[in-house]
Amino acid sequence: MNFKDICIYLGKATLFGLIMAAVFLIATSFEGSPFKSGFSQNTRANNELSFAKAVRRAAPAVVNIYSLSIDQRSPLNSSSLQGLGSGVIMSPQGYILTNYHVIKRADEIVIALQDGRRFTSEVVGSDPETDLAVLKIEGDNLPVVPINLTNPALVGDVVLAIGNPYNLGQTITQGIISATGRSGLSSGYLDFLQTDAAINAGNSGGALIDTGGELIGINTAAFKVGGDNSGNGISFAIPIKLAHSIMDKLIADGRVIRGAIGISGEPLTPVVAQILNLPDLKGVFVTGIDPDGPAANAEIQPRDVIIAYGDDEIPGVEMLMDKIAETPPGTKVILTVIRQGQKQQIPVFVVEKNSFEQ
Repeated sequence: MNFKDICIYLGKATLFGLIMAAVFLIATSFEGSPFKSGFSQNTRANNELSFAKAVRRAAPAVVNIYSLSIDQRSPLNSSSLQGLGSGVIMSPQGYILTNYHVIKRADEIVIALQDGRRFTSEVVGSDPETDLAVLKIEGDNLPVVPINLTNPALVGDVVLAIGNPYNLGQTITQGIISATGRSGLSSGYLDFLQTDAAINAGNSGGALIDTGGELIGINTAAFKVGGDNSGNGISFAIPIKLAHSIMDKLIADGRVIRGAIGISGEPLTPVVAQILNLPDLKGVFVTGIDPDGPAANAEIQPRDVIIAYGDDEIPGVEMLMDKIAETPPGTKVILTVIRQGQKQQIPVFVVEKNSFEQ
């Protein structure tokens, strides 16, 4: 092959390469192009593998909570910090949401921010029923966590847990929402979020956030299979909507004021509904009456079936107990009950919980 033939061959190859490059550029410039779509999806998928932006939004507002103890036996009265758990700064005013069990035995509480600052805090209020407490610190330019009160967490959502496990320092773990509405784990006022994100000792009171960095829950408990230090765990968090409501009440009153009428009940079963000749399984089957409570004074009886509380139909026990708890003491409400197949409306005065309980 002479020099001229070589030049012609290389020229054709170069021209073909330029033509193919131009075709590719033109094809990927149109919206909806399969080339552009595939490229964009791959880029987006790679970006979704990182939650660094979400962590940067929320993590500065997640604090470490310590108990300050003074050794009276030491001639210098030396002090030391003992790690208790985590908390979340909820407002620029310095209000911090955490678990009640984190701070209930602490005499003096120290809050450590991720920027190195430390503050002594005061307890604004606590609510053992929901295992929540509010602390307050005084400081400038405090980081505040973004909050999501409108979009409830859904099963399958990716979540991140932020806290201070084993006092090692702030740690991020990742998982999904495994279930919502988990109840019966501590009190009747909680509907837990269940997640497989690791929550260990020290994570309590920390943040559960979504992939946008918004707070959706307060980490509160973990059940371990195989002991505290081994096995797989199932973790739980208090939904932010409930936690935020409790926080507002604690800030306003220092405690949560709940209504009560002195009854206990169970869901209707098909057998009970058949015995009582009820058309469906909606309502609460009354199983117990406190003799000193308002329900007893109103002559509510065991085996009554409560189907409405005021104007609201009652499908089950949880809704009834929530309605009663949220009713201000001193309010008169009308209970619609079915007794021996007959519908009755009975007025009951709500009182403050524990006012008649021993």
